[in-house]
Amino acid sequence: MDFNFSDDQEQLRDACTRWAEKAYTFERRRGIVAAGGFSPEAYAELAELGLTALYVPEAHGGMGMGPVEGMVVQESLGRSLVMEPLAQTLLCSAVLAQHAPEALQAACLPAIAAGELLPVLAHQEPRARYNLAQCATQAKAQGDHYLLTGHKSVVPGGDRAQAWIVPAVLEARMALFWVSAKDVAVARSYVTQDGARAGELPLANTPAQLITREGDLVLRQAVDIGIALACAEAVGLMDRCVAITAEYLNTRKQFGVTIANFQALRHRLADMKMQLELARSMSYYATLKLQASEAERRQAISRAKVQLGQSMRYVGQQAVQLHGGIGVTDEYIISHYFKRLTQLEMSFGDTLHHLGEVAERMQETAGVFA
Repeated sequence: MDFNFSDDQEQLRDACTRWAEKAYTFERRRGIVAAGGFSPEAYAELAELGLTALYVPEAHGGMGMGPVEGMVVQESLGRSLVMEPLAQTLLCSAVLAQHAPEALQAACLPAIAAGELLPVLAHQEPRARYNLAQCATQAKAQGDHYLLTGHKSVVPGGDRAQAWIVPAVLEARMALFWVSAKDVAVARSYVTQDGARAGELPLANTPAQLITREGDLVLRQAVDIGIALACAEAVGLMDRCVAITAEYLNTRKQFGVTIANFQALRHRLADMKMQLELARSMSYYATLKLQASEAERRQAISRAKVQLGQSMRYVGQQAVQLHGGIGVTDEYIISHYFKRLTQLEMSFGDTLHHLGEVAERMQETAGVFA
């Protein structure tokens, strides 16, 4: 089996890296955070690169690429702390392309590919925590459309999103619906701890279109895609954390010598690198398993999230500690990497939640022996 990236994937990585390093500087990012945590201009630039079309089929004006390309893109953007919710665009594109009626695909996917429509998954509810099966939002049929009533919390993009994929209970069974911003408004938007934008989505007899009645199955698939993309972004973040920390150790002087000469600090940096590489291998594992059966995919995704959670916590904390007091200041970039890593660790289920998922799916052989 060939684990090398193809020439097209390497070119995609290079294009994303060049754009992020040149156009998405730390100064620009600070300005975006101050302006509310989302930049329409930056999102439009991602669309110009073709990234919003990544998972959209060619028949609808997209690039028709797959999970590995999504991983390559998210890892590259993670290195520069890009906040715009491209991962949400990708997972929503995948859900629509695979499960939505043809008419809905034709109406939405070309606009998503062009960057004219920003969709996000609005599945979190105040009391559900990480339990995907718990859904209080209700749906009822009315003519050729549906009405939704409920409340979704911490919705990515906040009032900048233009459509939402919303799980709701229809006839005692979860289904997924497409809700347009022309039919409902986000009640409150805010900046999250990592500087991105989120909001609260109240639904009160809100018109919606049915995507699929297989809501449980498709929601789990969408969340698994989101976790794989989050893992890839985290690898990019940690890769940059290690590089920034190594540079700092090689320039900061104490007692007349650079602190990189102190063996204890070198060992800690080596441990950071080890955690990064463990995370990278599990990110690859999660991405490759997205095409597997549901049971195999879910187990792989939870395993990856556990390792990524442990690595994110270790790398982020060590990066801050090795920088000393400057590491926690808002003016220095490493604190922003730490906050983003901390938030990613809790996204789509934290480490303890997924450790429980791994334990629940463990068999007598733990998957090691036949």
